[in-house]
Amino acid sequence: MTPSIAELRRDYTRDGLTESQAPDEPFALFAEWFKQAVEVESTEANAMMLATVDAQGQPHLRTLLLKGFDERGFMFFTNYQSAKGQQLKQQPKAAMTFWWHDLERQARIEGIVEQVSAEESDAYYHSRPIGSRLGAWASPQSQVIADRSVLEDRIGALTNEHSDSPPDRPPHWGGYRLVPNLIEFWQGRPSRLHDRLNYRLVNGIWVRERLAP
Repeated sequence: MTPSIAELRRDYTRDGLTESQAPDEPFALFAEWFKQAVEVESTEANAMMLATVDAQGQPHLRTLLLKGFDERGFMFFTNYQSAKGQQLKQQPKAAMTFWWHDLERQARIEGIVEQVSAEESDAYYHSRPIGSRLGAWASPQSQVIADRSVLEDRIGALTNEHSDSPPDRPPHWGGYRLVPNLIEFWQGRPSRLHDRLNYRLVNGIWVRERLAP
């Protein structure tokens, strides 16, 4: 018999997270966890859920790929005219969550979102495969279209037009950086007594605290 949804569960036994394993600031720990995820995870380690809020207070959630991080924040790219782009223009705050299944770990990040520099957007755009670069021009992201042939016709025309010289970055496409003020590290433990170490930015200083699961 197929088990009921209420019966679907697993016990987490792989690892723990103690204060002695955690530095005073969160970026080194995220870098360590991300490196391990790249080495171990069977799926995309840089996949994350990004939450934004519209002008009516309605949350919106979708999966994106992280494309860079350092002590300034966490970077992703999209169409500025998309639904998420418009939401970030109205309310430049967001949250992202990474779930690393094989490591039984989660990292949760909240903060302010800002556009990255044109130079950073150009550098990433020109590192993409040509099909992805043309796709940024072809897709009116989040807008209603009649059917898939709209996209196929646009990409076909762009492919012919730029057969010799790939186009520059569209002005409506580029990067954002989530500048964090909260980063929480979650490590699954047996009996749902998980480890949660939370970092909050208070007056420019990271405060680390343990949260009950």
